Amino acid sequence: MITARKINRITNPFFDRIFLMLRRIFPYFTLTLIVCASTLIVWLPFLLRVGSWYGLKIEDSNMGYIYKNFDGPLYIISAKTLYNPTKIEQIGIELPLSPKYFAAHLPLYPLMIGFFAGVFGYLKSMLFANVLSTIFLTFFLFFFLKKLKITEKPLLLTTVFLFLPKFLVVRSIGAPESLFILLILLSLYFFLKEKYWLSGLLGAFATATKVPGILLFAAYGLTIVEAFVKTKKINWNWLGIFLIPLGLAAVFFLYSLQYKDFFAYFHTGGVVPMPYPFSVFNYKAKWVTTGWLEEIVFYFFIYGLTVYSLIKSKHRALFYYSLVFFVAILFIQHRDISRYSLPLWPMAIVAFERFFTSKKFMVVFIVLLFAVYLYGWNFILFNLMPISNWKPYL
Repeated sequence: MITARKINRITNPFFDRIFLMLRRIFPYFTLTLIVCASTLIVWLPFLLRVGSWYGLKIEDSNMGYIYKNFDGPLYIISAKTLYNPTKIEQIGIELPLSPKYFAAHLPLYPLMIGFFAGVFGYLKSMLFANVLSTIFLTFFLFFFLKKLKITEKPLLLTTVFLFLPKFLVVRSIGAPESLFILLILLSLYFFLKEKYWLSGLLGAFATATKVPGILLFAAYGLTIVEAFVKTKKINWNWLGIFLIPLGLAAVFFLYSLQYKDFFAYFHTGGVVPMPYPFSVFNYKAKWVTTGWLEEIVFYFFIYGLTVYSLIKSKHRALFYYSLVFFVAILFIQHRDISRYSLPLWPMAIVAFERFFTSKKFMVVFIVLLFAVYLYGWNFILFNLMPISNWKPYL
């Protein structure tokens, strides 16, 4: 029997506050657990040092397979040298790369690696920075979905976001994508909240992580033009978006100091060409070299449908960002469209939130989850840099 004393204890304001606090932080604890557990599963065959894993042969299995995945170690060189050509030449990497090649690996992720390297060392810091970025990305995506009332199931939708096959891979190796997408979403959120200077600053950081961050500037420009046409009013705080190209200019200024070449990024030999729409369908192209490209058509379908579905969205910046980025990926002449298009993935889950949280999707998702991991392990074993001397990366 519940007594009056027990009722008073249950309804005590102190316990109510504790309960509400726990209720608020529980999703973030859950997301941290999901990110860490799902990443450890990717690493599992290498942590256990098994030689065979569901038909995959792993010679001399160890975490070196995770460390060696492109382009993680190259970001370590950028972190250790800050693009100083003399230091790059002295560091003694095995790959025949010119010092200027590292200008293709923009500085924000290397700076993050360098920040944690004093604690973990460069190799572990490369992974730690990415996993930490992924955790904060899931935190903010959950907040973003909830705050903008995009879905009634933000925790479930954020969880689904984590398991796009290519994203599972790139968030488990050395890569800047999680940090990049986090900064894009932060910038978009504050733009929607009309905090244009803060949005521009975060967009500048995104552009200092990966050059496609500059597409935010185009998306915001189109959003502002639409707002001006409707209202015939100018908001001078819109000028905050000009911080975005200034972020890229700051990166190029760093290159001018180190390489004596302001446009070193374009002289790396590693810039992906964008000659014409659908140019990826050319097996003779440098970054394609295969005719097995049918899944790319499905990526174009998914993200094209995303743009179409967001046309009438009240959050106009989300539509224009999706539109600009989608048009850009149509021009990319590179086999790995799935990776280049990852910044569109959050927009897809926004556009199709009902589908991605539906029972029919979840049933198939659970059935195919192991296939997603098999894809990840297979890709990691394939996508290796030829490293035998680890000294430059330690």
